[in-house]
Amino acid sequence: MLQATHPFQLVAGLLVWAIWFVVLYAGLSVGCAVAPPAAEQGDLNWLNGGLGAISLATTLLLVLAAWRCWQAAAVPSVDRQGAFFARLGAAIHGVSALATAAIAIPVVAYPPCV
Repeated sequence: MLQATHPFQLVAGLLVWAIWFVVLYAGLSVGCAVAPPAAEQGDLNWLNGGLGAISLATTLLLVLAAWRCWQAAAVPSVDRQGAFFARLGAAIHGVSALATAAIAIPVVAYPPCV
């Protein structure tokens, strides 16, 4: 199932993005409820740093998965169906990485809990 040519790649990127999305906003909500950073700190605080680190790690994971799928599609021994799944998986992982970065930038750029 973890092979780059497996059909699971068609949902894996979106699944990783969805889990990240829930973790991001759950972490933001719990962080603001339990130990909100001081408003004077602005966007340079522990909560934004943690959310930024999780977002960066998720984005890099998705980019790596997209690259891995794209490379697998170019292997000559892969059949047409496997190459199709790998290319489409690479595209989905790439779009998921882009969505992760696009959502993470405003979350970490603005002060939380305001």
